[in-house]
Amino acid sequence: MAGNSFGQAFRITTAGESHGPGNVVIIDGVPSGIPLSVEDLQVDLARRRPGQSKIVTQRNESDEPEILSGVFEGRTTGTSLAILIRNQDQRSKDYGNIASLYRPGHADYSFDAKYGFRDYRGGGRSSARETTVRVAAGVVAKKLLEQACGARVVGYVTQVGDIHANIPTPEEVTLEQVETRPDGEPNIVRCPDIDAADRMIELIDECRKAGDSIGGAAEIVATGVPAGLGEPVFDKIKADLAKALFSLPAVLGVEYGIGFGCATMRGSQNNDIFTTRQHGNQREIVTRSNRHGGMLGGITTGMPIVLRAAVKPTSSLPIEQETVTREGDPATIQTKGRHDPCLLPRFIPMAEAMVAIVLADHWLRWKGQRS
Repeated sequence: MAGNSFGQAFRITTAGESHGPGNVVIIDGVPSGIPLSVEDLQVDLARRRPGQSKIVTQRNESDEPEILSGVFEGRTTGTSLAILIRNQDQRSKDYGNIASLYRPGHADYSFDAKYGFRDYRGGGRSSARETTVRVAAGVVAKKLLEQACGARVVGYVTQVGDIHANIPTPEEVTLEQVETRPDGEPNIVRCPDIDAADRMIELIDECRKAGDSIGGAAEIVATGVPAGLGEPVFDKIKADLAKALFSLPAVLGVEYGIGFGCATMRGSQNNDIFTTRQHGNQREIVTRSNRHGGMLGGITTGMPIVLRAAVKPTSSLPIEQETVTREGDPATIQTKGRHDPCLLPRFIPMAEAMVAIVLADHWLRWKGQRS
């Protein structure tokens, strides 16, 4: 299958399916000398892992990574880095009764149209299970960015259904605020606005009990990214970031900065005015506002990169829905198995990973051009 690789200087290639033995990623372009251990990988994998709370799928996967190559004595060697994550809790029997039915909202029909044959167990290659190894690759990308320029990538939930969070300063949100409530308990919905988070949890639980699901939106912010990353035409950094986020399952919309809000503005309202500020012993050029979301002309400006992704409701539902068979005959379907009533809480580490991978790729390309 084509399209299994992403990136140029920092390039990942993945393989695996939802109900296969496991998923693997090969990462090329990782500089030598970056500290990396299984424990490093497990932090973000635990954030993506199923079964972590009552509002996510109860599939029981430990998601323990195995580093197969590219690390020696705790540091990357500069050669290709391979990471394997085995599947341990597949329940393929849950899908036996829908082998000839097309699940609404899923890629069953489009896979048959493309290949004439498909793995009907779960989502196969299009399943979010494949993102385990993307998250692992994202850990490597985050480490590269932190070591190279002190950049960080933090994502969080901003909307579930009609409940919106109030996040006045996205660049100030910390990982601790996303993961932990003020009382020290886990922030299971990953929304830093705790009042909104409580209402989001109630809504997700209500949908779960009704056998339904709910969509929402996430925001991903990258700070500390230097100006100058990206290419001015086909490899605009905004285009690569959009492709990265759209490559994740269930993403139906991506915007950055002011996004669609620009449609009602005049140029004099939308333009961000350039100014300077003192940074240590130097003056740096910044903008007074950040409607451009940290990117102009497809190149980073040094301001925070602010992205948002709209994520659809989970398509797999236990309630009865109308569909057709492979032969086109009318039928009804109920999807068994264990599924998220809302994808947003586990989507966050996936989105962070893809943003970090793009930024690491463009940082390496930029350094190659500048040197």
